[in-house]
Amino acid sequence: MEEEQSLMNIIFLTLGISITMALLFLFAFIWATKKGQYDDLTTPSERMLIDDYEIKETKKEDKEDVDT
Repeated sequence: MEEEQSLMNIIFLTLGISITMALLFLFAFIWATKKGQYDDLTTPSERMLIDDYEIKETKKEDKEDVDT
């Protein structure tokens, strides 16, 4: 009888932990979407196609604009 009781306690414990973890993951997903984490999905894949010298030229132009 005690063995069945301890087994039920373990089941309830793991059920509670899994529901808590699921709610935490749901909260993290909702928070990330509200913060715009998933807004731009194309730029990272296209960024590797841009040459490094184009990026450096853009940074130089940005610095010149700030200086003037």
